[in-house]
Amino acid sequence: MMMQYNFDKEIDRSNTNSEKWNISKNELPMWVADMDFEVYPGIVDVMKKRIEQPTFGYNTIPSSFNESIINWWLNRYNTKLESSWIMFSTGVIPSISSIIRKVTDINDAVVVLSPVYNIFYNSISNNGRKILDSQMIYNDGKYSIDFTDLESKLSLPETSMMIFCNPHNPIGKVWDRDTLKKIGELCIKHDVILLSDEIHADVTALGITYNPFISISSEISDKLIMCISPTKTFNIAGLQTSAVVIPNDKLRERVRSGLNRDEIAEPNTFAIQALEAAYTYDGSVWVDKLRHYLHRNKRYIIDRLNMEIPEVKIIDEEGTYLLWIDLSQITNDSKLYCDELRSTTGLYLNPGSMYGGNSGSFVRWNFATSLSRIEDGVDRFIKFVKSN
Repeated sequence: MMMQYNFDKEIDRSNTNSEKWNISKNELPMWVADMDFEVYPGIVDVMKKRIEQPTFGYNTIPSSFNESIINWWLNRYNTKLESSWIMFSTGVIPSISSIIRKVTDINDAVVVLSPVYNIFYNSISNNGRKILDSQMIYNDGKYSIDFTDLESKLSLPETSMMIFCNPHNPIGKVWDRDTLKKIGELCIKHDVILLSDEIHADVTALGITYNPFISISSEISDKLIMCISPTKTFNIAGLQTSAVVIPNDKLRERVRSGLNRDEIAEPNTFAIQALEAAYTYDGSVWVDKLRHYLHRNKRYIIDRLNMEIPEVKIIDEEGTYLLWIDLSQITNDSKLYCDELRSTTGLYLNPGSMYGGNSGSFVRWNFATSLSRIEDGVDRFIKFVKSN
């Protein structure tokens, strides 16, 4: 019997210490990458079963954890991972910070493609490394990589790492294999470690499949660190579960040492069970139902805004549940605009300026919520834009 999932159901997340919903009355949060849907029931079931055995001490990592990851990548992306490549970590960002500390040196340079997830900048600068920002080219609603600029930064003697986002947050780009190959070959050419954050892998538009960086070539994989997690897909960030995948033996042992030294290699009581429950056939069915629902939400926003405020341009890319919206015909200060939008209407979006690069006139809109809330948010947004 096929399971039915009610993504229209609105969950009251008040009084739960939710970062997203720690808001004032009548505010509508559509900012941080945190979904409002009920978690896939299989995850809830294994957590309930674990609670029935009421002791919550230290935990080990069973072989079934790695096997679940291997099966997921093989079944969904036809990509074979080896168990020896996989290491548990409490989260992608803790992993990235730990890897920076262990694999690079103080004052080394780390390259990013901007605009990009803002915490990348924090992970680099907070650890005493220099940010090298290669701005992507934005033209007629599309982004592309300035490979001349990228290579000039990768070739610098102080550059030791590139941090990549696949699919890309915030622009929603699902990178094609040719682009990944070109980036990987540049990193090989200039002896730069490539760290790829692939946390948004599963949430792609209908008809679009993400390409794991690790699937491009064995030569590229030899320079590659891939960070993965079910937390964005299944909205379980609070359970702190992820993995770092590294084919190169020597590089993997350096990273393993760092993860252990930084005390982020030990799972909490629910971290293992949650990932294993997610990465199943039924979990895969749930993800595809989710993607259909997200498609409807995205089309609703795009169609309404195109019809009622055509001066707003939406970057209709292929991945994540985050819309990237160009307001350059309205404002060149997205921070001020988002502050006024929130104070006037209660709609809470992310200003594009926080993601660096040429994004000062953009906003990021999280559409992973019920359609009724999407309708409310669009009404608020259109009213505000028209009144200004």
